[in-house]
Amino acid sequence: MPEPFYITTPIYYVNDVPHIGHAYTTIAADVLARWHRLRGEEVFFLTGLDEHGQKVQQAAAKTGISPQEHCDRLTPQFQTLWQKLDVSNDGFIRTTDARHQAVVQRFLQDLHDKQLIYRAEYTGWYCTFDERFWTEKDVDDGRCPDCQRPVEQLSESNYFFRMSQFQQRLLDHLDANPAFIRPESRRNEVLGFLQKPLEDLSISRPKARLSWGIELPFDADYVTYVWFDALVNYVSALEYLPPQPSVDRLWPATVHLVGKDILTTHAVYWSTMLMALEIPLPRTIFAHGWWTVDGEKMSKSRGNVVDPYAVVDQFGADAFRYFLLREIPFGQDGDFSHESFIGRINADLANGLGNLLSRTVTLIQRCCQGMVPAPAPSAVTELDTDLQTAAEALIQTTLPQHLQRMEFNRTLEAMWGLVQLGNQYIDKTAPWVLAKDPAEAPRLQTVLFHAAETLRFLCLAAYPFMPQTAEEMARQLGLGLDFSQAPLKSPIVWGGGGPGATVVKGKALFPRVEAVATPSPAKPQPEAAAAPTKDEDSRIGIQDFQKVELKVAKILTAERVPKSNKLLKLQVDLGSEQRQIVAGIGKKYGPEDVVGKTIVVVANLKPAKLMGVESQGMVLAAGDAEVQGLVTFEDQELQPGTKVK
Repeated sequence: MPEPFYITTPIYYVNDVPHIGHAYTTIAADVLARWHRLRGEEVFFLTGLDEHGQKVQQAAAKTGISPQEHCDRLTPQFQTLWQKLDVSNDGFIRTTDARHQAVVQRFLQDLHDKQLIYRAEYTGWYCTFDERFWTEKDVDDGRCPDCQRPVEQLSESNYFFRMSQFQQRLLDHLDANPAFIRPESRRNEVLGFLQKPLEDLSISRPKARLSWGIELPFDADYVTYVWFDALVNYVSALEYLPPQPSVDRLWPATVHLVGKDILTTHAVYWSTMLMALEIPLPRTIFAHGWWTVDGEKMSKSRGNVVDPYAVVDQFGADAFRYFLLREIPFGQDGDFSHESFIGRINADLANGLGNLLSRTVTLIQRCCQGMVPAPAPSAVTELDTDLQTAAEALIQTTLPQHLQRMEFNRTLEAMWGLVQLGNQYIDKTAPWVLAKDPAEAPRLQTVLFHAAETLRFLCLAAYPFMPQTAEEMARQLGLGLDFSQAPLKSPIVWGGGGPGATVVKGKALFPRVEAVATPSPAKPQPEAAAAPTKDEDSRIGIQDFQKVELKVAKILTAERVPKSNKLLKLQVDLGSEQRQIVAGIGKKYGPEDVVGKTIVVVANLKPAKLMGVESQGMVLAAGDAEVQGLVTFEDQELQPGTKVK
């Protein structure tokens, strides 16, 4: 029996309505939960809300209601959004749950009894937004080093958790468990953080300053620090949300999914708290990146916050789910643009998967009285066996490997490789031509059977990502497939769908979306500059050249930009970070040609958009009218991020 799969999202703070970042994490968790259920594994998928703390108290005060009323008003907005996005969470926790609060108080008392909590006077810089203290050396020009908001100096008596005692033990755990923090760049961040002495953690707030929180069991004048309260949810939920008993069965969590902004609290605070409580650590903490919008940080003041409700109402949940997980490697930052989103819908979903289903069902209806035909063994060709091999490899090998590593975009890339192969198969076999010759009936039946089987495999592969789409595909193909019955618990067999199913022509899976261009306001045109004379020197000085920052980079992934035969979208490793760069090298190189190459990039260019895709740098290549070659290093030992001089 496989181990249970326990996956969590962060519990989201209820100081505001849900946005694209909340949706991103939750959809990713849902995909993994659905995948493991398909395989017949026990799954517990937890999400919920963090309802205590100063920001909630302040938000409630602004509207003239109590903090509890404020939380009760916002909670349905999260729950309704998860329903609209087809999120299949098993548990929804609120930190105002009485049973959660009882567990928090029990843990606090346990640590206090072990003398791992003590009281001390403290003076420090406090950030209200992050609800944490900073030391003098941390604060930069009176601002929080995390959020860059102003901090205020506070002096007060507080209770502290002896976090410093667990620094070496945490380092040892990281060393012994390479997959504990993922991706690798985030693991390196945590290791870097732990190179400095770890300080004890203030885990209380005086009620005189903050009353909205869980009262300390050993001092009624204080409430607990919001992070100590919130992080405990991952364990406390198991005591009352799933069927009991479940703590010993489901803990440790398989995966905590978090945003990169709360990596330290999870990797350091939560880990040391668990060590002090003598509770095993989660197996993996995976920190993903942030979303920008049209190259800019999301902000209410900019008016560019993506409303998931509006996107789903206009384009559907599955298109939104697909775009978020297809557009960028999970773990890196991504950019949401209306143009890119529509491009994915039209190119991948409408022209790709939707077209494959529509033409297959139509051909079966026209040529085989609407029933999936039986193949003729004597009519099977290499084209058929190649298609079968690709479909079997997708389900049996490719998907499990990529999803194990949470490589959602590569999973979808592989799936769409099969979609493309399926469409090419129909083009090459031309069943509409075969149908004109009665002697070709065995071949026609074989072709349409293979096309239908390919769609059955794609239906199962698509379900975790796009459940409504998969169910509609199964309906049109006449499969009678029940996804809740773990159809991948046993190996899927080619031909297992069997001939004889009655197909039903339905509406287009994804109707094409016509992009409406928004005209830009006219800008005054500058006067034409005088043409340079031959005597003018076009050369630049050394000072100008030194402004260009050239660095070694390694190409991690590559894919073509939709509707362009020239542009490739690259994800490159620059040592300290990963970036997305759009390069005009697609006529010379395919994506598979450049992955793994060590190249030179201009690292300090301002971001620019090419065909609606943000580029955060430039690769160096040679050529006049067309690219003839990339600037690469044969010495593969060069470390990404090395300066090129």
